[in-house]
Amino acid sequence: MKIALGCDHGGLDLKNKLIEFLKQEGHEIIDEGTYTYDSCDYPTFARRAAEDVASGKADRGIVCCSTGIGVSIVANKVKGVRCALVTDVTTARLTREHNDTNVLALGQKNVSFDRGIEIAKIWLDTPFSNAERHIRRIKMIEE
Repeated sequence: MKIALGCDHGGLDLKNKLIEFLKQEGHEIIDEGTYTYDSCDYPTFARRAAEDVASGKADRGIVCCSTGIGVSIVANKVKGVRCALVTDVTTARLTREHNDTNVLALGQKNVSFDRGIEIAKIWLDTPFSNAERHIRRIKMIEE
């Protein structure tokens, strides 16, 4: 799977840990930055990763900042993106099964590196349920 990642300085360490893990799992990575700890604007990097998903350049995306809140707001502004801010494994599974999310938001201050990797793995491995009620609700969101 091709995965686009984006972060600001507050999510850089988590993004880098995720990239290391995802490469080991055989995924192709699009790293949209940032690449340094210099203060930067999270909308730039979250938007790039979300646009990669919306355009089909990437299959899924993961965006990170300190809390995950800002990057999730930005990603959800991109037409065709359904981004969920996740802090636990149950939500990681349900947001794929019920909402067919295509972008995952994580906060480096809210999840450990190990938990972030666990969430990402479950999120990537969980298929959409294709249940009629979920399809109907996603259509409502898109409208």
